Amino acid sequence: MGNVGENIQANNANWSFSGNTANEFDEHVKRSIPLYDEGQELICQLSDYFLKEDSVVYDLGSSTGSLLEKLAHWNINKPKTQFIGVELEENMVAFARTKLGNKHKNVEFRVDDILTTELKPCDLIVAYYTVQFIHPRVRQELINRIYQALHWGGAFILFEKVRANDARFQDIFTGLYTEYKLKKGYQADEILNKQRSLKGILEPFSSQGNIDLLKRAGFVDIVSIAKYVCFEGFLCIK
Repeated sequence: MGNVGENIQANNANWSFSGNTANEFDEHVKRSIPLYDEGQELICQLSDYFLKEDSVVYDLGSSTGSLLEKLAHWNINKPKTQFIGVELEENMVAFARTKLGNKHKNVEFRVDDILTTELKPCDLIVAYYTVQFIHPRVRQELINRIYQALHWGGAFILFEKVRANDARFQDIFTGLYTEYKLKKGYQADEILNKQRSLKGILEPFSSQGNIDLLKRAGFVDIVSIAKYVCFEGFLCIK
């Protein structure tokens, strides 16, 4: 077991969001993922175009609830809108509930599997660096369910780590991202430990691979809304 930063410990090919990860998760992802806060702010701004007074919003893989809290605060003038976070790890949900407290009565966190949870008809679904952890053999099934749950005109916002479309670009992406993490203060052994822990756990698709998933589910209107080397956000409208 090795330290991957923020005193989070992980084994080879065995990264997990359970245990004490929730306590340090927000700081870890903000340091690890470029433009993490900016991506969440962009999602809040985009919600203006899709949420009505009585909308339902899902955050799939809601972790510590930071994004859902921001969305609820941004849409404070829509008290009848339901904001539902779905997260498999109980410790993450417990952390989110404690952090949120009684700030927003229309926010709910569920301990559930996003592959099987019931999705009510909704206007917005967000997966913020979540789908990349879903095994490729069932990833299409998840995207299909997301498409089916959305109202016509509703949106799916997907942010993912992405692979490059050929080996040369992938080498460049890997090098640039390593430099990014070093600049953020991570030690070489922490970077290596994190990389080893994610083997077989984090399986990014290329930009085109993600677009193909979305198109097979039924999405036609798809646009890239954010891009930083190997991190990308997509807006998909049903």
